[in-house]
Amino acid sequence: MLASSVKDFDEKSGSAPDWFRAVADAGDRIAPTWPLDQMIAVNPFWEMRGLSFTKVSARMAALSGVVSQRPSALGESPTDKAPAKLARMPEHWQNLSAQLDRHRDTWHQLGWQDGIVQQISQFCGDYFQRLDAGEFKADAQHLYQSWLGMTRADRGIAIVMGEPTLTSQFDMLPGQFDTLLLDAFNTLALHPAPAADYAHALLLDVNGWASWAAYLRWQDRLQGKEGEGAADLLPGLLAIRLGWELALWRHVQRAGGGIFAELKQRWIKQWEDLPAMLEIHEIFQQPAWAAHKDSEVAYQAAMAEKLLSQPKPQASEEQPLKLQAAFCIDVRSEVYRRALEAQDTAIQTLGFAGFFGLPIAYHPKNTDFMRPQLPGLLAPAFDVTELEPASESARQALANQSHWSRFSSASPASFSFIESLGLADLGRMVKKTFRGQPRSNPVDGLHETQTNFEISKAGVPLTLEEKAELAGGILKAMTLTEHFAPVVLLVGHGSSTRNNPHAAGLDCGACGGQTGTVNVRVLAGLLNDPSVRGVLAEQGLVIPEGTRFMGALHNTTTDDVDCAEPIPQNIKAFLQAAGARARRERAVRLGVSKAADVDQAVKQRSQDWSEVRPEWGLAGNASFIVAPRSFTRHLDLGGRSFLHDYRWRDDAGFQILELIMTAPMVVTHWINLQYYASVTDNLHYGSGNKVLHNVVGGHLGVFEGNGGDLRIGLPLQSLHNGEQWMHEPLRLSVYLAAPREAIADIARRHSAVGDLIDNDWLYLFRIDEENKSVEQFYQGKWTTKAEGID
Repeated sequence: MLASSVKDFDEKSGSAPDWFRAVADAGDRIAPTWPLDQMIAVNPFWEMRGLSFTKVSARMAALSGVVSQRPSALGESPTDKAPAKLARMPEHWQNLSAQLDRHRDTWHQLGWQDGIVQQISQFCGDYFQRLDAGEFKADAQHLYQSWLGMTRADRGIAIVMGEPTLTSQFDMLPGQFDTLLLDAFNTLALHPAPAADYAHALLLDVNGWASWAAYLRWQDRLQGKEGEGAADLLPGLLAIRLGWELALWRHVQRAGGGIFAELKQRWIKQWEDLPAMLEIHEIFQQPAWAAHKDSEVAYQAAMAEKLLSQPKPQASEEQPLKLQAAFCIDVRSEVYRRALEAQDTAIQTLGFAGFFGLPIAYHPKNTDFMRPQLPGLLAPAFDVTELEPASESARQALANQSHWSRFSSASPASFSFIESLGLADLGRMVKKTFRGQPRSNPVDGLHETQTNFEISKAGVPLTLEEKAELAGGILKAMTLTEHFAPVVLLVGHGSSTRNNPHAAGLDCGACGGQTGTVNVRVLAGLLNDPSVRGVLAEQGLVIPEGTRFMGALHNTTTDDVDCAEPIPQNIKAFLQAAGARARRERAVRLGVSKAADVDQAVKQRSQDWSEVRPEWGLAGNASFIVAPRSFTRHLDLGGRSFLHDYRWRDDAGFQILELIMTAPMVVTHWINLQYYASVTDNLHYGSGNKVLHNVVGGHLGVFEGNGGDLRIGLPLQSLHNGEQWMHEPLRLSVYLAAPREAIADIARRHSAVGDLIDNDWLYLFRIDEENKSVEQFYQGKWTTKAEGID
């Protein structure tokens, strides 16, 4: 057995290898995934940002066959079960189960790798659903013991695999997860150094569930539980996967013969070859990275030319404004903002993070429900609730959905739920097919008629001074401190689709995968409060008495903008004309530009429950521009740019710039890398064919079909139109209109920001107004030529 190798190591070093350090290291490489009803974009390699992107790419290819470069031809069609492979990719690490699959014809008929993933995944689906329902407390030991008890009692997999003696090996596994980890590593780990990579490779077999466990850990850390019993289930999940490895090793060893001898030989050689394997993959990928960088540099050259082009003459700042509208920085807003500004030169639009500076959790009055309305990077600082309770009908709608969701998603009830409806539900299904309406979240129905909210912190309502401080800070961050229009729209956004488990992924990521309606209504009420305005006026920020802030919602699927209260007729006309113009632009990518009624064709997609491509979401995103709108108002950026208004001369101490670089810039990077990875390797980091999706646990995620690992990332239909990719995977290019020293200082003081820049995860540029140039910041140096990433 390989334990002798470990024994030799112990005798030479005088101490046992720290296997638990390897376990912790492997778990720390796993990024979280959010539940479907709060789906936000995440860089799936986020926890490895301390390494260069190219090294992480090589490591992931070596450990699990992950592809991180763009498909060789963006027009090629993806397959459901395979990523766009690079030609002659070198061999990657094979866990024991995969090694045994080489003997499929002589040893068994069903693949061990697929069978093990299926078994673990089915267990996790049930376990995490019950954990989510509060049946028990998150604990790595409980997770492992629950799996062990279930596996010992289950004879099915031994029958399916044709291995009747296999179950005896599970009876021999220790009952404590930490003991299992020690036993497995002492038996299987040839050298201590690669142990973390082996553990990582095992977690990547069930990366979807590993990512869910990482999400639970992330939430605990946000709540300040780090070091105080934060639930880290990843060691327990790794113990489960290692339990299978150890059981298989012993099972094959017990059978003896040539298969075990060959398995042992290959296993020893693989451990010895791992360092070389990592290096080979890194060398192999270099030509692909060179081609990939060429595409990114070409995009940047075109962007630099646009940003340095002469703006068209605009209306004088002295001209009275008819309308101001602040939108989320989402790339879909860029299209609508252009369309709205085209209606009149006296219309001004602004770009700001979609949660509108309100780090809140929404708590509907007289309910126990709580929903975060802020980026996943942050923990809520305030609670928000209506001053008046919602109507009884709205509250009943929420209760009804909760009841039916629990019944229909319960694992033993799925088929009985459908059968119990039977013909009685036929009429409803026909009505939904031909006269259906887009989905409506009953939670949003609780506040749709509300304009007055209470904001509290730790259960205590904010004082007038605290409200004014909050409101003033938001207005300054929005660059909205003077020249107010009579109507100022605060425009959140959301989508309207049907039969779409990933619908929250089309809503506002800055609002935790929800629409931004709560945030904009709360902020509008705050800014319309005469008492708050009075305090702001004393501080020099005067809002004219005739200015009215109004919450609104941009429906990104239909390009309608609905306001929370009646608006003047001229404003309504502006919004309607802008919506029609934006729909015509989007219709080209949707393939309905030649329809007899383009408006109707675009809107119909949002109501069709069989439509798998109701909108393209943030597909195409490639840049983040932080500058005054005057830098870009004359440009057509094709719906590919996040736009955040910023005036550095008004930013004392560069505190606003610091917030932008540490929050919105990171969020846009997460979005960019989610789309990137979902294209380059949809098998590992996308969710496959949405037609085959089955929701797990009501909201935990989806299976593709009836099993396999929990799928994360974006479906193929969100990225590919059936003929070509609709998203080009380019790393985010960030353009800041700010002084050199301020940018460099912030990057130096925030390690996560510095890692993203210096380790090739994004490009950072500065727009130099005085010299009419674009400079790149990389590894502490500025270059006037956009040379790209080495």
